[in-house]
Amino acid sequence: MTNEPPKAPPLYPKSHLLAASGIAALLSLALLVFPSSEVEAKKTTLNLELESPAEQLKDESRAAPLVQAEGEQGSPFAQIEDAAPETQNAEQEAPGAAPVVEAIKEPSHREVTVARGDTLSTLFAKVGLPSNAVHDLLASNKQAKQFSQLKHGQVLQFELDKDGQLASLHTKVSNLETIRLTKTDKGYTFNREISKPVVRTAYAHGVIKSSLSASAQRAGLSHSMTMDMARVLGYDIDFAQDIRPGDEFDVVYEQKVMDGKVVGTGNILSARFTNRGKTYTAVRYTNKQGNTSYYTADGNSLRKAFIRTPVDFARISSRFSAGRKHPILNKIRAHKGVDYAAPRGTPIKAAGDGRIELAGRRGGYGNTVIIQHGNRYKTLYGHMQGFAKGIKTGSSVKQGQIIGYIGTTGLSTGPHLHYEFQVNGVHVDPLSQKVPMADPIARNERQRFLQQSQPLIARMDQEKATLLAANKR
Repeated sequence: MTNEPPKAPPLYPKSHLLAASGIAALLSLALLVFPSSEVEAKKTTLNLELESPAEQLKDESRAAPLVQAEGEQGSPFAQIEDAAPETQNAEQEAPGAAPVVEAIKEPSHREVTVARGDTLSTLFAKVGLPSNAVHDLLASNKQAKQFSQLKHGQVLQFELDKDGQLASLHTKVSNLETIRLTKTDKGYTFNREISKPVVRTAYAHGVIKSSLSASAQRAGLSHSMTMDMARVLGYDIDFAQDIRPGDEFDVVYEQKVMDGKVVGTGNILSARFTNRGKTYTAVRYTNKQGNTSYYTADGNSLRKAFIRTPVDFARISSRFSAGRKHPILNKIRAHKGVDYAAPRGTPIKAAGDGRIELAGRRGGYGNTVIIQHGNRYKTLYGHMQGFAKGIKTGSSVKQGQIIGYIGTTGLSTGPHLHYEFQVNGVHVDPLSQKVPMADPIARNERQRFLQQSQPLIARMDQEKATLLAANKR
């Protein structure tokens, strides 16, 4: 039998301990379920500013600081409000509401390409502009109507303001010209911008196979440049009847370039044409007085008193003859001129400077122009469809000026020009008449002329040699 000391009774009965634990749990639950509204508001603000859930849990575990007075030193809320004044101001201006950020509309750029059937109204509709915007634009400025002259493939550039209204409109009307309308308080202001291209020299060479125009096109010359070449050399070469297969030409001319692209051509600086084995050369020269003309390589003027052919690239349908059967009258009678057949409306040029003696109807000649050139010479142009602007009896004309257009008025079986040439009142064959030369380069400018002409002629020689050598490879 062992003598064990008796066990001491517990200080608190088990039922008391259980009761105390239950009370503590109830108190904790009450604190969680019924917090003060002030503390909850602060916790909401705090939660918006916390960077991570871990920090949020750490701050929520600090019960004592959460119940400190607002603005007290050391309070986490005072620090947060100091660090985020924009949030505080937003809550003061609109309690309980999220701050609203207004979207700013930026001006926008639109562009449309003109398709077949498009009008200014349809293009405005494509960029979202109302139909009345077209009326307002066209009515605001007289020159605004240029925007309604649309071409297929043309591009229109629209600038819209923040409200979606038209702020400006611009488009290119050519490679060198842009027109623009800009909105102001008083409507739209029109501006025209002319770009200045870089001018460089270019070279072309061709051999006639079928026609001058086809050969020139293959050589890269435009139609207008081909016409210029015929005009420059037309004093010596009759391009209506003298051109033969095997004839060849060389041209140095001005080329206009914008952004690396050819946008146009300028003057012919030098040209050389071999016709039936004979070579003719022309060089452009501007003298000290500012007068420009074309001369031969040795300085003689290419400009004669008269051009040989008053119609470019026309076909001779009837020559000068002392006796010819008239196609309408069916009688033998002298044909005192040369007939040039060409399409109706083809321009007719004055053969030389002079004063118009007649611009009107003249019997079987129909619509006729007669020009008096000084005291000795006179030219007649018959069967015209109509007269060019400003051509009337008594007015003066310059050599090469358009005086009318080919037609079939009077006794005529088809569209052509009847051209007569008189010397001292006597009809002569204009194809065989020797015409006077103009003045050559002045003696005091000859050295200056050679300094400009010789490099141009050398350029044609060098370019041609290089081209022929490349073709032989």
